[in-house]
Amino acid sequence: MAQKIRKAVIAAAGFGTRFLPQTKAMPKEMLPIVDKPIIQIVVEELVDAGIEDIIIVTGYGKRSIEDHFDRPSHDLINNLKFGGKDAQIEDVEKIANLANFIYVRQKGPQGNGTPLLNAGDLINNEPFIYAFADDFVKAEPSRFKQLLEVYEQYGGSVLGCVRAKADDDYKRYGFVGGKAINERLIKVDSIVEKPGKAAAPSDFATVSGYILEPTIITYLQKQLASWPKDQEFIQQVSMQNMIKDGHNFYALEIANGKYYDTGNKLEYLKTVVDFALDHPEVKDDFARYLRSLQL
Repeated sequence: MAQKIRKAVIAAAGFGTRFLPQTKAMPKEMLPIVDKPIIQIVVEELVDAGIEDIIIVTGYGKRSIEDHFDRPSHDLINNLKFGGKDAQIEDVEKIANLANFIYVRQKGPQGNGTPLLNAGDLINNEPFIYAFADDFVKAEPSRFKQLLEVYEQYGGSVLGCVRAKADDDYKRYGFVGGKAINERLIKVDSIVEKPGKAAAPSDFATVSGYILEPTIITYLQKQLASWPKDQEFIQQVSMQNMIKDGHNFYALEIANGKYYDTGNKLEYLKTVVDFALDHPEVKDDFARYLRSLQL
């Protein structure tokens, strides 16, 4: 029986330079998707999948993330009480109780492997979910529930994937190859970062969310010891080494979902529009406004 997964690591240390000057004082992870910061959407999805402890790896200028998931201030509560906004009091108080939050400051080279190294001592030799604070897949059932279903059946590590749609995708994401178990699931034997379409082993792009064995921390430590200081420290190298040593990796195409990458202006705006058109408070008026533009 697979070990129950209770922990998750969220990488949230990026500078958000594509959104400057907005992100000079506000973390990109706190940019709103209508009325929720991006990172809260990721956190809520993790909690819904049964995660209890969430380790958020942050950096300089990210204090507002900690404040957001803390208890609301007395001043805010008193202001809401004065305005008779009891429902909003319940909403903001609920945020602090979503999970047990642990914060770690990122130290080390840039790259997606560094947050895992920084959180390594807190993993406590347990399998865990690794997610990013600025992208997600909106799916039913959720991507994490889909990944957990595969993990519970096969064990090992499970990578969340979407199929590449454009040639540029092959220059933006990592891609996996291997033996197909079914039309949505691959037993992985190769992982290649940004290979270009001609060299990609499949159209399965590993874009958002992983279930990982704790052994990856040891592999990352070994990788860092000889890693060039002028290169991004990427986790895919350690994943490939784990596969070589007999660790099982699976790649799952997330079903019934849409991938959102809010890390650049255009994709962020598309995300806001989609969520606004689905928001119960504003969707009808917003749709009428968009139609009135006659673009």
